Amino acid sequence: MTLIDALGNGTRLAILRELSREPMYVSELAEKIGMDGKTAVHHLSTLEENGLVDHYRRGNRKYYELTRRIELRIAPTPERTFVLQADPLDDDQDER
Repeated sequence: MTLIDALGNGTRLAILRELSREPMYVSELAEKIGMDGKTAVHHLSTLEENGLVDHYRRGNRKYYELTRRIELRIAPTPERTFVLQADPLDDDQDER
C-alpha cells in the first residue's frame, strides 16, 4: 500500500489527527474516533506499515505515536501543484 493509499482513508486521517495531539493507547483512540478496537488496530497496522506511526508499551497498554510529520499541499490552476511530504519527526520528542 502506498502512502497516498494509507492517507486516502478518512478513518486513518482521523487517527493521525488524534495522534498529532498526543500518544494514545488503542482503546482510548478507538473511543475518540468512534470505532471498535479491532478496526482501530487494523488501521493502526496500516499506518505503522507505512512508517507513519509506531508503538510502545507501558504496562499492559499499547500506545501509538506519530513518527512522521505529514504535509499535503494541493494548489489549483495556474500552479497545478500536488506535494505530499512525510518527514521524520524531530528527535526532541518528550521522554516517555
